[in-house]
Amino acid sequence: MAWFKRTQKGIQTPTEQKKDVPKGLWYKSPTGKIVDADQLESNFYVSPEDGYHVRIGSTEYFKILFDDNNFKELDKNLSAKDPLNFKDSKKYTERLKTAQEKTDLKDAIRTATGKSKGKDIVIACMDFKFIGGSMGSVVGEKIARAADYAIEHKLPLLIISKSGGARMQEAVLSLMQLAKTSVKLAQLAEAKLPYISLCTDPTTGGTTASFAMLGDINISEPGALIGFAGPRVVKDTTGKDLPKDFQTSEFLQEHGFLDFITKRSELKNKINLYLDLIQNQPVRA
Repeated sequence: MAWFKRTQKGIQTPTEQKKDVPKGLWYKSPTGKIVDADQLESNFYVSPEDGYHVRIGSTEYFKILFDDNNFKELDKNLSAKDPLNFKDSKKYTERLKTAQEKTDLKDAIRTATGKSKGKDIVIACMDFKFIGGSMGSVVGEKIARAADYAIEHKLPLLIISKSGGARMQEAVLSLMQLAKTSVKLAQLAEAKLPYISLCTDPTTGGTTASFAMLGDINISEPGALIGFAGPRVVKDTTGKDLPKDFQTSEFLQEHGFLDFITKRSELKNKINLYLDLIQNQPVRA
């Protein structure tokens, strides 16, 4: 059993030869479950131990929803300006530059078109890692253009929301996007084209108050945080104690704000099933 014992004393490893465990090999869910990163990815970024849906972005959702991850990105280089010359602890232009360099994204949403289960669809997906998924003028504009593209090509639209709300640095310009996106979705409805809204964790603020709740079908992933304002603000406003977990997707479905809750592993099949049923088309296998 000598290999359990150190036969030489005083052995030291030079600092430059010490190795850390590479980041990303393991993931710890909020319930304390440890999951191998490769296993997590192969399981649609859902912890197999407790079913926790890890936050993911447009790259992962496009890979899940588009056939063979093949799609054409729309308005790829659209980026925000700073017409208000906004500055808090740093200039808004600096925040944008930092976020773009850190995330390799132009803004908090990407839009694309491609085939899902063999049929074309337009998907707009928000990225929380870009300034908290905040909704600014670019988010509103890209959703509007995605709706226009869907109308022009007679395609269904899916919007995946993941947002902390309106972007403070754009003030009223950000709030204007609520009306802008709502009008475009109304035009989509007039064209008799389906719109599915997928609310993921978190969907809050102006996003919830506009396009996230305007779907022909509003769906969500399990355990997602969905609401307008935080629990403290709601309690102070209403003066009432709040039910437990009142801003979870399960609570909202129970009270009629959501139509379905769909596990991520079933997301592609369920979305296309809904589209086939809405459009009175043969159900795809």
